[in-house]
Amino acid sequence: MEIRYHLKPGDLGNVIQLHGTMYAEEYDLDQTFEGYVAAGMGEFAKQFDKNKDFVAIVEADDGRIVGSIFIMGLADQTGMLRWFMLSPEARGSGLGKRLLNEAIKFCRDRQFKSICLWTIGELKTAAHLYRSAGFTLTEENVRDIWGGVRKEQRYDLVL
Repeated sequence: MEIRYHLKPGDLGNVIQLHGTMYAEEYDLDQTFEGYVAAGMGEFAKQFDKNKDFVAIVEADDGRIVGSIFIMGLADQTGMLRWFMLSPEARGSGLGKRLLNEAIKFCRDRQFKSICLWTIGELKTAAHLYRSAGFTLTEENVRDIWGGVRKEQRYDLVL
């Protein structure tokens, strides 16, 4: 597998599709989640600035996208971690930890004050990874989203 730090045509669509299919299979999220990801990625693509935004795309040897992580740099010197995922074939090798550490380093290098992210309670492995990197759970809300009642969680890391 290879990690690259730039976007190519088609990447965003592939990352959206991976989120839609994988989260439907693993967590029973419906098509509204894929629409949510698509809308956010569309905004990210329109405002992308390499000085404040970070992207890492994981490609399998056959060129398929099997993972990603993004940082959206916000106006208040906060980085928002988004679209962090690895397909099952890319898990278990430390790749997730590496991607998360690289995203955190990007934010530190740009002197961001903090990093925030939103996730759902079902993503236990991701939550463990966030906590091990120093993130703390700062907010929880139960909402009817993406085809079910879910616990939405916010994590923050002060840099």
